[in-house]
Amino acid sequence: MTDSKIKVLTGVAIALLGFGGVWYWQSSPAATSVSSDNSQPQTTPLGNLSAAFTLAGHSDSIFAVAISPDGHTLASVSADKTIKLWNLDTGKEIRTLIGHSQWINSVTFSPDGKTLVSGSADKTIKVWNLDTGKEIRTLTGHLASVQSVAISADGSTLASGSWDQTIKLWKLATGENIRTLKGACDVVNTVAFSPNGKILASGNYFDNSINLWDIATGKETYTLKGHSQAVSSLAFSPDGVTLVSGSWDQTMKSWNVTKQREISTFTGHTNKVLSVAVSPDGKSFASSSWDKTIKLWNLATGQQIGTLKGHTSRVWSVAFSPDGKTLASGSFDKTIKIWHVAAK
Repeated sequence: MTDSKIKVLTGVAIALLGFGGVWYWQSSPAATSVSSDNSQPQTTPLGNLSAAFTLAGHSDSIFAVAISPDGHTLASVSADKTIKLWNLDTGKEIRTLIGHSQWINSVTFSPDGKTLVSGSADKTIKVWNLDTGKEIRTLTGHLASVQSVAISADGSTLASGSWDQTIKLWKLATGENIRTLKGACDVVNTVAFSPNGKILASGNYFDNSINLWDIATGKETYTLKGHSQAVSSLAFSPDGVTLVSGSWDQTMKSWNVTKQREISTFTGHTNKVLSVAVSPDGKSFASSSWDKTIKLWNLATGQQIGTLKGHTSRVWSVAFSPDGKTLASGSFDKTIKIWHVAAK
């Protein structure tokens, strides 16, 4: 990675953080509300939408949220350099994990719910024991900010994507670096494992593309192109056939991974799309944006189901609970909102 690109990205990150702070303090709190596009038939399981409660405790912007496999715990990571664990049943904070020296970009639970992994601008990945709240180990090797972390469905492999233009694969149990994936011509914003763990998808910042990797060989198998700005987020459908991408070009796209082609483009946001999450049943997905909203979509038909409003600044991250009934969102406004997404 060239020094000029590192300087550009550092400048972008600082500018985003600074602008977000100014915007937050100049904005007045808005009442939480939900609006639906009544021109679209309500044909998906995500029919009744309501905000359950708001979690406040971080002292700076929240960059990512994740829900545990049992659906009872939420993890949030922030520019305040901390990870907070929350009880989703009560809305109470469980504990705060401290260890990173810079803002934290990404967080994920292991499939067994015993381990948490975080990736940070301090160039490290930390592995945490959720029973004790203690750090198990720190993984080093990236030369720039770690933007995204993901764990394979069998819990054996951890992937980390970085602005140093590499993706690293690690043994989760030991922290051993299995291999480094090179060949992506760009800095990496996001990574996602296919449900069977055989494919890793990565999204790029400068060339706006998505790379597909064969985990067994470490080889890049295909590049998906179609977005006109940075790819910010990726999520697979439960069957592994469909990949959903979110981009700074204000759109989301669905891709057939098997046939390696674009299926649909979803439009509706009025600013950069920052996160996407596919529902556990694979019928719907959520997207969050710089425009302060979260939108829900029918993945098969492309219809917009509804818009969740309530955050007072950009919404960096969304995550579904395992049963698909709850959606969590983390925002630049320093809050997390928990939404009940009830089946019709």
